[in-house]
Amino acid sequence: MSRNNFTATERLELIRNKHRPTVNDYIPLVFKHFMELHGDRYYGDDKAILSGIATFEGIPVTLIAQVKGRNIEENKKTNFAMPHPEGYRKALRLAKQAEKFNRPVICLVDTPGAFCGIEAEKRGQGEAIARNLLEFMTLKTPIITIVLGEGGSGGALALAVCDELMMLENALYSVISPRGFASILWKDPAREKEAAELMKITAEHLQEFGVCERIIPEADGGAHNDAEITAKNISDAIADALKKHANVARMDIDALLQARYDKFRKVGMFDFIEEEQL
Repeated sequence: MSRNNFTATERLELIRNKHRPTVNDYIPLVFKHFMELHGDRYYGDDKAILSGIATFEGIPVTLIAQVKGRNIEENKKTNFAMPHPEGYRKALRLAKQAEKFNRPVICLVDTPGAFCGIEAEKRGQGEAIARNLLEFMTLKTPIITIVLGEGGSGGALALAVCDELMMLENALYSVISPRGFASILWKDPAREKEAAELMKITAEHLQEFGVCERIIPEADGGAHNDAEITAKNISDAIADALKKHANVARMDIDALLQARYDKFRKVGMFDFIEEEQL
């Protein structure tokens, strides 16, 4: 459970704090020997997704991470963490490589959503995301996903079909961004904070709904107050998840895939309404 007890609106502000750690801070603190791999072998290299091979506590892993910047120049370079289709195709290429060499896949999610520009649509944005959903569901190696900040819509889900989804305690994960929600429902994007409170998108809500398996504590007051403490908590969570899922994979890959399928089949909450209540 969260120790900070921030509202969804306060968390929205926290995860957009320019001092909040990004994958460029966490990777050196959590992983060793990281070697970046580029390109999707179809179109080009998308800077919004950083991917490569690393070691975690001596275990070779494939790392796929969405990249947020801390200033305007970094954000321009990474398209404000909104991947193009070549980013998702790069991620899938690395995931299939991990499957071939029996490396666990670690995904770090932090995006307001996939880029929806004309060029991205021309290059097959929807197909690229859908292909990731399909392929990740049957990938024959463990997949661990951590939502670090924003987990927006299909842009996040394309890296979140996994065996265990974890969230930093102040992270948000939703079918659409609060701004997008407000724009569609009220025709007023300025009401995004109001939307955030209605959408039930905090780590606690997602754990209650069966979407998130584990909430990772941040440093007191938020991850920006001490990246090293938060990184240590991330490391502990990854170690536990890998121990659990890698053991299953070694013994029975079919059991791993069935558990992944069952995880998504049971997501959500609903009520039964009797006919006389209608």
